[in-house]
Amino acid sequence: MLIGELSRRTGASPRSLRYYGEQGLLATGRGTNGYRHYSEDSVVTVRQIRALLKAGLSTEVIRSVLPCARGERPDFDWCADLWDILNGELAAMDERIDNLQRDRGTLASYLTPP
Repeated sequence: MLIGELSRRTGASPRSLRYYGEQGLLATGRGTNGYRHYSEDSVVTVRQIRALLKAGLSTEVIRSVLPCARGERPDFDWCADLWDILNGELAAMDERIDNLQRDRGTLASYLTPP
């Protein structure tokens, strides 16, 4: 299928689809006319990518996780190191949240009248 159809079926913009390809997340072929062609499996792959991005994962992490993803949600086959990767990302996210809460408290203290 062409990029426009994949975009319509997944809700991802053509620009995003090209980006996913550049990041090594989405396989594409080229027709003789130079247009990108995607397989039917690309629909599920794009939905997986979008779900993982929504979960806060970077494209670099998604590249490691995607081979273990199954289904659109996605669910996972627990491939080697997958638990460690996702657990590490969760710990890093918790640390960012803690830092933001600390920074928020500092900023809020500036708004307290003397």
